Amino acid sequence: MVEQAEIRVVHQGGSNITFREPAISSDSRFLLCASGHSVKVFSTVTEECVQELRGHTDLVTGVLIRPSNHLQAYSCSADGTVRLWDFTDGILIKTYLIGYPICSIYASASHDGVVFIATPTKGHKTLDSLQLLAVHLPQTAGQLVETSDLSAVLSDVSANPATVAFGRAGEYVASTNGVQLQIFFFKKQKSFRFSLKENSCSGRSNTFTCVACHPTDDCVATGHEDGKIRLWRNFDQKREYTYRTLHWHHGAVRALRFTPEGSNLLSGGVESVLVQWQYQQESQQDFLPRLGAAITHIAVSPDGALFCTSHSDNKITVIQSCVKVSSIIQGLVKGEAVQTDLMVDPRSKALVLNGKPGHLQFYSLHRDRLLFNLDVVQQEFIHQEGLDQFQVVMATLDGAGAWLATVEERKQETVEAELNLKLWAFDEPSQSFILNTTVSTPHEARITAVTFDPAARGQTSLLVSCGQDGLFKAWRLAAPGHPDDGGPSWSCDFVSAYHGLAPQRCCFSADGSLLAVSFQEVVTVWSPASWELLLTLSQPPGNIRDLCFGRLSCSKFLLGTTNCNQLCCWNLLTCSLEWSTSMEVSLLLADPLSDNMAAFCHQDGNTDLFVFKPSEPRPLFSQKAVCSGRVSRAVFAPREVALESCEESSRWLNRSQLYFLTPLMDLLTFSTRAEEERLMAASKQLVVDDSVAMTPFQLLLGKRPPHHQAVGPPAKLPAPPGGSAAVRELLQSPAHVLPAAAALCSAFMEALLGVATETREKKTSAGETPSDTEEEEEEDSDEEMETRATRSEEAPLETDSAGPVLSRAQVRELRRVRKLDHSWFSSLLDS
Repeated sequence: MVEQAEIRVVHQGGSNITFREPAISSDSRFLLCASGHSVKVFSTVTEECVQELRGHTDLVTGVLIRPSNHLQAYSCSADGTVRLWDFTDGILIKTYLIGYPICSIYASASHDGVVFIATPTKGHKTLDSLQLLAVHLPQTAGQLVETSDLSAVLSDVSANPATVAFGRAGEYVASTNGVQLQIFFFKKQKSFRFSLKENSCSGRSNTFTCVACHPTDDCVATGHEDGKIRLWRNFDQKREYTYRTLHWHHGAVRALRFTPEGSNLLSGGVESVLVQWQYQQESQQDFLPRLGAAITHIAVSPDGALFCTSHSDNKITVIQSCVKVSSIIQGLVKGEAVQTDLMVDPRSKALVLNGKPGHLQFYSLHRDRLLFNLDVVQQEFIHQEGLDQFQVVMATLDGAGAWLATVEERKQETVEAELNLKLWAFDEPSQSFILNTTVSTPHEARITAVTFDPAARGQTSLLVSCGQDGLFKAWRLAAPGHPDDGGPSWSCDFVSAYHGLAPQRCCFSADGSLLAVSFQEVVTVWSPASWELLLTLSQPPGNIRDLCFGRLSCSKFLLGTTNCNQLCCWNLLTCSLEWSTSMEVSLLLADPLSDNMAAFCHQDGNTDLFVFKPSEPRPLFSQKAVCSGRVSRAVFAPREVALESCEESSRWLNRSQLYFLTPLMDLLTFSTRAEEERLMAASKQLVVDDSVAMTPFQLLLGKRPPHHQAVGPPAKLPAPPGGSAAVRELLQSPAHVLPAAAALCSAFMEALLGVATETREKKTSAGETPSDTEEEEEEDSDEEMETRATRSEEAPLETDSAGPVLSRAQVRELRRVRKLDHSWFSSLLDS
C-alpha cells in the first residue's frame, strides 16, 4: 500500500461552474462561480480563469460579493464554514465556523455584518426541511472565527437557492416552497403566507420554481412549473394582495431577475431563450434566442451593464445590457450521461467525450477549458421533453488521430432504434474533422462496441464494430474505384458470428495481430490478416464487461471482467486461465506506454483503484476511496515530458497520467512527489543578489557603503532603514485595505530617505558645514562610482585579490575628462 503523501488525488478541472448562480463584480470585470470545492474567478473579457479560491473541504454551495466591500466575496460550503476572500488577489481573509452544513448564502446592503444562510432544520439531516438563519459575523482579530450569534428568520425553506430573494434594499425577504409563498418584514417582524392551488385549470402544476423582488417597488415576481410568471403586489396585507400573470415560456421558468434600476425583468427556462420584460409595460418584450441549452440561473451586475445566464451544459453566457452576447465561459460540458469512453486526441492532446447534445467536445487538460465542439449529428437540437432525437453514444480515435468513428442513435419506443456509423477524416488546413463516410443501419440492432486497429495506418486502417444482432463487422478504408468518385471511403470487409450469441466487447492487441471479441461468456480470438478463428476461451459464469490485452512484456495476457464480479487473466500461449480474483471492477484499462493496467473497483459506495502488472501477483499501487460513487470513465494520457521518479511505487505514472471522471463530472488525476517538486521549482522567482553585474543606472544612482578594505572578509551589509518594515508592508498589502495615497505619501518618502537624513545629522553634529559635507559627499560619490566601475569591469578576472583602488587625484582627473564635450565624435560617426 502506497502512502498518501507519495501519490495523492488532485483536482484537474471539469467541475460544474453552473451549480449555483454566479456573482459579478461591481466593475463587471470578474465573474465568480462555485466550482466543486473551490471558487473560480473568470475574466468577463478574456474568458480565462484568473484566480481559483481554494480552502473549503466540501462542496461550495454559494458565492456572493460582500455588499460593504466590492473587492471581497463570501463563499459557503457544506463543510459548515463561511469564508471571506479578497478575490482579486486570491487571499483568504477570514473563516467563520458555523457548525452546520450550508446550502445557500444571501446578503443585503441594509444588514451590515450579517449574512443569511439556509441550513437543515435542527433534528433533520436531509435537505427536505431547511431554515433561513441570520448570522452576525464577529469583527474580531484572527483568521479563524467561531460564530454563535444565529437567529432564525424563516422556516420551511426550499433547498433551491432561487426560491429566496430580498426586496426593497433588504426591508423584506420572500421565500417559496411548493405552492406556498412566504414574505417576512424585518421591521415589523411579521410574515404573511399566500398559497395557490396544486394545479391550474388546464391541469398543469402551479408549483413555485423561483422568485425575484423589485429593488425599489413593492413587487415580487414568481416563476412556476407551468411556464407562468406572477407579479405579486399589496402583499403586506393578507386579504388585499393581487397578482398579475405573464405567460411566454412553454416549460418551467427556472430563473428570474430584476435589473438594478428595476426597469426590466429577466426570465429564462428550458427554451434556452432569455426574455426581457419591461416593468409596468409587460406586453413589450425583448428576446435573445438560441443560447444553446436550458437556462438555470440569471445574474446581473450591480451597475446593470452585464447579464449572465448559466446553462445546463455547464456554460455561462455573458450578455451586454443591449441583449447581445459578449463572451462565453464554457466548462466541461455536462450531459445527462457520458456515453462515450474518454479518449485523448493524439494531435491536440485534448480530452474527447460527449459534449452538448449531438456533439463531441475537445477539452484541454492543461488549460481546463473547451477547445471546440464537433457537430456529429448535424441537426438542430429541440429542447422539448419526450422528443426522441439522435444522440452520440460511441466514439473512437485511431492511433495517429487521423480518423474518428462515431455512432449516433435515436431510440424510439414503437420501432427499432435508428443507427448511423460515421467516419471522420482529420483535415490539416481546417485543423478539424470532416465527414468522410456515413453508414446507415450498420447493424440490425444496437451497436455494443467499436474500435480501431491501433497499428494500422493510412490505407490499411481497420475498424471493427459489434452489434446486438449477433454479428461483428470489419470496415476497411478502400481506394475509390473511379477517379470521379473522390477520395477513399470505408466499406464492409468482413462479417462473422459465433453460435448465434451477441458480441459485447472487442479489442485489438498492441501490434494489431490479434482481435478479441467476447460473446456473452465466451472470448474468441481472431486473426485480422486472414479472419481465422484462432482460439476460444471460457471463464466462470457471467457476461464479459471489459476486455484488455496486455502490453510490452505482458502482451501474452488477455484480461477481462464479468458481471459476476470476477477479474480473469488468460495466458494466450498456453490457452488457459492464468489467474482470477473476485472483485467488483467497474472499469478496466491498460496504459498504452507501459505494461501496467488500472482497475477501478466499486465498494461500499466508494471507488478504489488498483494498478498492477498481469504477470505479478501484488499490485504496484492501491488506494482506497479515490472518490465517492462509481467511476465508469477513465483514460491514460501520455505525458509530454516523462517524469524521472525513483520511487518504485510511483514509477507507473512516469510516462502516462491517469485521469478519471467522477459521477459529479469532476475530472481528477494523480500527482506524484516528483511532479510537485518540479512544478514548485519552476514557479520559484529569480532572486537577484550582489553577484549580478552592475547596470549603468545602478552605477549612477546606486547607494552602497564604500569598501575601505582591499582584502579580508566581506563587510557586513548595513542595517536596513528604520522604515523598511513599513515600506515592505505597504508594498505587499492589498490596495483596498490601505488608507488613501495622500495620507501615505509623506511617510513613504521619509522611510526611503531615512539613511541620508541620519548621515547628515551625524556629520552636522561633528562640526562640518553643510557645504563642506555636500562637496565631500560629491567627491566620495565620484570616487565610489569610479571604484565600482573599475571593479565591475575587472570582476571576471579576479581570483584572490581585490581590484585596484584609484587615488583621489585620479578620480578628479576622470571627472574632468567626463565633463568634456564629446559631441563631435557622435557627429563624426553619423556622417
